Amino acid sequence: MMKLLSSPLSPYGRKVAMTIGMKGLKSQIEFQPIDTNIPDNKDINTKNPLAKIPTLITADGMVLFDSKVICEYLDTLAPSPVMFPASGAARFKTLAMGALADGILDAALLLVYEKRFRPEEKWHAPWTERQQGKIDRALAQLEKDPPAWGASPDYGHMTLACALGYLDFRHEGKWRAGHPKLVAWLDRFAAAVPAFEETRPKV
Repeated sequence: MMKLLSSPLSPYGRKVAMTIGMKGLKSQIEFQPIDTNIPDNKDINTKNPLAKIPTLITADGMVLFDSKVICEYLDTLAPSPVMFPASGAARFKTLAMGALADGILDAALLLVYEKRFRPEEKWHAPWTERQQGKIDRALAQLEKDPPAWGASPDYGHMTLACALGYLDFRHEGKWRAGHPKLVAWLDRFAAAVPAFEETRPKV
């Protein structure tokens, strides 16, 4: 039995949880909730020296971290749907989309952390504007031509759905104004991938 150390509120953990659902692997994985806000949390620190979630412990004891690494490992455990094309242009297109969506997530999370962990008098407007600019430029590019999929969504599409879902969850869905194509795209993704709704964070 594999063990996933994560949180249902983590957008990176959601990527892994969605991959588990899409690949039909739920019965093979035990979920262990982790609170990374607890100082010196040995449940995660002893497994991952970076103290980051998600972290996956495989059945043979190998420890994997970084959501992309975990998702690619899980993709090898069941034949379909294919999350990571094996080679060629299709693979790099998927990886590039995943990197763009992860960049949105990274910037969005940093904006949340700025307000969560720093007192208001120390908020730095130029820095927050820089992070917001990354999100805005990425969304503008994606709005021009939302990424289509073939037989099923892949890792890049799934990561983008998680990024948009996180903007809904932590940023009040403000991205939806001015991005009607992406809103429609996310609706299509949710209809195609039941795991999207199943992993929706709740507080």
